[in-house]
Amino acid sequence: MRLLSATLILIIAPLTSGALAQSHAPYAGMEARAIKALSPQQITDLREGRGMGLALPAELNGYPGPMHVLEHADALGLSEAQRGATRAIFEAMRAEARALGERLIEQETALERLFTSRAATPTAIDATSAAIGATQAALRAAHLRAHVAQLALLSGEQVRRYTELRGYGGGRPDGGAHHRRH
Repeated sequence: MRLLSATLILIIAPLTSGALAQSHAPYAGMEARAIKALSPQQITDLREGRGMGLALPAELNGYPGPMHVLEHADALGLSEAQRGATRAIFEAMRAEARALGERLIEQETALERLFTSRAATPTAIDATSAAIGATQAALRAAHLRAHVAQLALLSGEQVRRYTELRGYGGGRPDGGAHHRRH
């Protein structure tokens, strides 16, 4: 019995030690980032005004996003007026999101500098974190408002078709359109 236990330990120990070593360094490589809290892709997305999943509560509850509505304009049978209004919603949201994204990058850079310069204090951290949080909230709200504005432009059938085109099968059959105006 002791031989079996010793053999199992010899087999299992090397397998688990690699996993343990990896779990102790989940941020390895991130120390080389210019802004430790943001990946290069996140910085690009912020600068481009991309959604980054910020509007998922809207998108997955039947509030179509303007960018995706434009992508599916023909399949949705958008009128020229709907296309123009959708482009206007998208461009306004994108302009606001880009400005907020740049602000967020600047704020994350300031937070980074607090630590690289060894100037981090509880007061400075609280103020910088609060500013970052406010910008993140404004950025999310900009994306969510665009979805609300988009919903008002579409018919119930267009919302249903959008939901289908986007592959959302688990939601309500009306695409969440029960509360939109007609």
